[in-house]
Amino acid sequence: MTTHLDVAPAMSSYGEGTVAFEDLTARARIREAALKHFAEEGYERATIRGIAHTAGVSPGLLRHHYGSKDALRKACDDHVFDMLHRLNAQLLEDPGAAADTQRASKRFGRYVARALSDGSPTAGGVFDEMVTMTERWLARADETRADPPAIDRRIRAALVTAMKVGIPLLHDHVSRALGTDMFEPEGERLVALALLDIYSHKLLDEEAASAAEVGYAAGTKRDMVRVEEQ
Repeated sequence: MTTHLDVAPAMSSYGEGTVAFEDLTARARIREAALKHFAEEGYERATIRGIAHTAGVSPGLLRHHYGSKDALRKACDDHVFDMLHRLNAQLLEDPGAAADTQRASKRFGRYVARALSDGSPTAGGVFDEMVTMTERWLARADETRADPPAIDRRIRAALVTAMKVGIPLLHDHVSRALGTDMFEPEGERLVALALLDIYSHKLLDEEAASAAEVGYAAGTKRDMVRVEEQ
């Protein structure tokens, strides 16, 4: 897949509003370029020279603004953290803005997924914050549930977040199933609509879920007995 890392994005949607890339400050252009390189290449493979080239600045100016690649990654983490907060708040306030927030958050999802797969020491905090944001959605959904949840909300939020973050990690396989690149507009649309359909319809009815819970509880009890007997 061609990544076109040497081509700067035409527009920015990372908190500067809809601003032409060339109209951003040099510091903002460097951060945008770093987000792209870290997401598509990974932190270790991304280079100061490559990021500077995409940002249209010299490596010296990049170091002047951020000092080091580690400091630049920290700045990217902080920016992603802040923007995910804003986008989540916007979506909670206005679900009709889903398409806009999906487009704005696309590179953030790729960035977080790549950082997690690369074992970045800074990715854990961003993931934890995503779990916290997911908890707010579950809290809203729990208000209309007929039965109280059997599992702690934090645990459920962690699993929902992991499933969402896992989609970009499986990019090649998901794209093959879609029949188109999931990061291209048509693939993006299919993923978004599929997730909306999944989230808005039950996969199991209450009877099937109860039967599964009983079966799982019985199996767990048998496993515990075997452990005690050993």
